[in-house]
Order: sequence, then structure tokens, then C-alpha cells
Amino acid sequence: MIRVLVVDDHQTVRAAVLQLLASTDGLSVVGEARDGRQALELAELVAPDVVLMDLTMPNMSGIEATRRLTGEHPEARVLIFSAAVGRDVVRAAREAGAVGFLPKGSREAKLIRAIREVGAGRSAWPTWVKHVR
Repeated sequence: MIRVLVVDDHQTVRAAVLQLLASTDGLSVVGEARDGRQALELAELVAPDVVLMDLTMPNMSGIEATRRLTGEHPEARVLIFSAAVGRDVVRAAREAGAVGFLPKGSREAKLIRAIREVGAGRSAWPTWVKHVR
């Protein structure tokens, strides 16, 4: 069972992701957070395998939360799930310690596949990201 913490400041996005994950075998939602600060607090309590992290949030960005989370809990693997897409965003996510990136609006099957890949200890970067340094 892959334990997932969902972090997004939009309640409707969190609700949709939570519903999808709850109906998927092998995945268990262990918490939801509305910003980076809350994500760090919850990660300490629930010890997720995968953190599905938005980037643009109030109080603490997903990049800063990823940097702190991977520094304090290297066993937690961060998959960025964001509407912000581009070379600079991907570079910042990698440098912060994320192990994957998925644009919001991706098909549900891609999201599930990426969570499973990250949960299995692999990375989940889109093919175009291979050229980002």
C-alpha cells in the first residue's frame, strides 16, 4: 500500500484527487494539506510514502516545502502536481528534491501511474523533462 499525502490550496482539486485515490487499489490517502506549512506538519505525523505537492500555495510554496520535507524526511518522495509548467519550474522542483513532475490536467491514469512509480522508488518525469538541466 502506497501512503499518499495530498497538498493543494484549492479544495476542489484536493477533493477530486482524494476521490480518485480512494477508489484506486494499492493507494491510501493518509492526509491532505492546503499549504506547504501544513504539509510539513502532517508529514511529521503521518509519514507518507508519496507527497503529491502543488507549487503555488499561500504561506509556503511547494518548492520550499519540498526542500524542507526532503531534507528532514528523505524517505518521503515528492511528486510535483502543478499548473505551472516550464523549464524553470521543473529545474526548481528537481533542485528542491522532487522525484517527479506531472502537469495538472493530466489524465487520471497518468496521475495514478506517476504515484505508483514514485512510490516504488523510481522517478516520474515527463519525457520532455529529460532535456531540462
